[in-house]
Amino acid sequence: MKKTYENVDFEPVTFEPVTTESGTPNIRILLVDAHTLFLAGLCCLMRDEPGLTVVGQAVNAAEAIACARTRPDVIIIDLILGSENSLDFLADLIEAGKGARVLVVTGVSDPQCHLRAVQLGAMGVVLKTESPGCLFKAIRKVHTGEMWLNRSMMASAMAEAFRATAAKKPDPESAKIANLSSRERQVIVMLSQGLKNKEIANRLFISEKTVGHHLSSIFSKLDVKDRLELLVYAYRHNLAKITPAPAANLPDRLLAS
Repeated sequence: MKKTYENVDFEPVTFEPVTTESGTPNIRILLVDAHTLFLAGLCCLMRDEPGLTVVGQAVNAAEAIACARTRPDVIIIDLILGSENSLDFLADLIEAGKGARVLVVTGVSDPQCHLRAVQLGAMGVVLKTESPGCLFKAIRKVHTGEMWLNRSMMASAMAEAFRATAAKKPDPESAKIANLSSRERQVIVMLSQGLKNKEIANRLFISEKTVGHHLSSIFSKLDVKDRLELLVYAYRHNLAKITPAPAANLPDRLLAS
């Protein structure tokens, strides 16, 4: 039975956007964790980090969903909230957030839980053993729409994606692939090599903005949502070659732009 979180003794607060001295909007962050000491520590860290503003805190599912309706930019959430598992209401949280990016920050090291969170819509996973600098970088990356996955997580996500696509009846894709330009094929190959947008631009003697346009066109032509799906598609349809390697050797920046 699907749970509802309407009757909550909690009144969400709407926060006005804040800007830095340079005029760049702050990233508005909602923190969700059952440990108040951890929440207090994160608030202190982010108070001193330019461009990040904590606009809400929650300790359980009901409070998290109520706070999410105030439209934060990024929601940081632990997998375990006391007796609750955030995987059970993650889809509801994302729906309530209306565009907010979800970043899991957890002490749970189970890769299957991490993968499930990503499948449910989380943009990335950061372990609580990581440094504050790593967390801040992850927040900024997911805020721009990029995934934040470590090497082992990337390997698991790729393997799961291959299994999922292999289980489906294949549809004719030749027409989609035929619509790709030679330059778009080059971009796909370079992306599979772990190159960033800037590096691709340098190699092809084009602007970084043009690389972004090529990627948008590729996503549209191949009907994929993001870089991970594009890589799965490229390997499956021989648009890029996959070289077997241990998970530890996968490029950290495979999803970075």
